[in-house]
Amino acid sequence: MTDAAEPNAKVGYKRPPRHTRFQPGVSGNPRGRQKGVRDFGADVKRTLEIPVTLTENGKLKRVSTQEALILRLREKALKGDARALETLLSLARTHNEDFAGQSEDRSLLPEDQAILDAYLEDALARRLQSQGSVPPTDAGARKGEEEGQ
Repeated sequence: MTDAAEPNAKVGYKRPPRHTRFQPGVSGNPRGRQKGVRDFGADVKRTLEIPVTLTENGKLKRVSTQEALILRLREKALKGDARALETLLSLARTHNEDFAGQSEDRSLLPEDQAILDAYLEDALARRLQSQGSVPPTDAGARKGEEEGQ
């Protein structure tokens, strides 16, 4: 049916005439996505892999763009640039397992752990007392009993 045969057909916002609508079985994007279209991440990765030539100690050296950027950042950090130093340390923390492991490998001495456990136990007891759940007890006497054991 055409619009002329159907005078009451609504045409307007989001209602195009029937003869201009997509026909059944016909794709609205017949060519599809173009082959070889890269996303932004792929472009960044490809750009960082492009080799550049640096002069180091009077000799030419070819390195990736990524490595050249890190070397430049290192030079600035060594010259005293605080922002470059912070950026370099942040990269090291993120990408270097040995660097990150040093700060996380700190364990408490048994004596320190015992002090923390006792503190947490006393704090829990005081909280329960303030809520009225447990009758008050002498925390000092309890500590003396534990030390005697």
